[in-house]
Amino acid sequence: MTPLATHLWEQLLAEDRQWLRALARQAGPRARVALVGGAVRDAFLGYAPLDLDVVAEGAHVETLARASGLPVLFHPAFQNATVTLPDGRNADLVRARRETYPVAGQNPLPHPGTLEDDLRRRDFAVNALALLIGPDSELTLLDEMNGLSELEARVLRPLHPRSFHEDASRLVRGARLAARLGFAADPELLRQVPDALAMAARTPRLWVELKLLLSEARPGAAARKLEEWGAGELLPGVEWLQGLDTLQDAGQPVSPQLYAAAALHAAADPVPLAEQLGLGDRPAALLTRALSDTYFPDGTPERVLRGLLRPDAPVPLTGRDVLAMGVPPGHAVGEALAHLARLRQEGQIHSREEEQAALQKYLEADRH
Repeated sequence: MTPLATHLWEQLLAEDRQWLRALARQAGPRARVALVGGAVRDAFLGYAPLDLDVVAEGAHVETLARASGLPVLFHPAFQNATVTLPDGRNADLVRARRETYPVAGQNPLPHPGTLEDDLRRRDFAVNALALLIGPDSELTLLDEMNGLSELEARVLRPLHPRSFHEDASRLVRGARLAARLGFAADPELLRQVPDALAMAARTPRLWVELKLLLSEARPGAAARKLEEWGAGELLPGVEWLQGLDTLQDAGQPVSPQLYAAAALHAAADPVPLAEQLGLGDRPAALLTRALSDTYFPDGTPERVLRGLLRPDAPVPLTGRDVLAMGVPPGHAVGEALAHLARLRQEGQIHSREEEQAALQKYLEADRH
């Protein structure tokens, strides 16, 4: 048991350590149970890992998962189990495997393998670390792919030369990680970017990853990484997305739908992009409202997006403004607002001051 392994272990929540110890005991002395991937990476970086991925070698995954008495959803095709922990988080328990890609871009075929095989099938070296937990709670850190040195250097390197050809979604996942953790691209990653772009249309998981990117803490930063790496074509509107990052940094709540609407605004053809990303109708509807002349109060998503995309757009007069200028309550207010809306659509008024002047002229004409 090394000091580093002990340090990583102590980064985990106490209840998670208890669950992992129980798994290792239940698996038995001939099996191996290890915490792998992002959880080990995050522990090394000083974060308490909350998303747990556990690999079991030499044990029946479903039996092992159910032995804890926690709720379990078992996936027979990949011999994976999703375990619901007492605090509601989900942890993945998987059988150690290797993978082959009969068709690049499509789902891989799983084959039984060793823990080392499982680490070698992963995306980046920094995600190929494992903390092995023995049945007697002995801890061993496995670093088959030189992930520790790359974690120290904060560099992302794909694990093999055809990594992005086989699964182009790894490029987007890399951009998400790089933006979130402040990592740089290894030259090997940059060499493989053209492979990912060539395979993008044939890799459904890439679009899933792009949708996940829009839910990152700072999607604009991740989109900028893609652009810097030569893959900006995958997600348009990086300047708008970074603008939303800036607003969010200043304390303005910004939802993934707002980011999605900004990306659609920048797209040459937003309809297929929305379909590929599986956005549904709401971001496009939000964009339509934001680009309209309808009044929306400060702080609403429509007003936030309009301020970003149309910073010079005037704030239309409201019913309250119309009443203040002498229009009597009732249908006359609606008629006055409709008149102003027609003038805006015809391009005859371009500012709040021009709206006020047009309304005054409308009122004077009505009096005569």
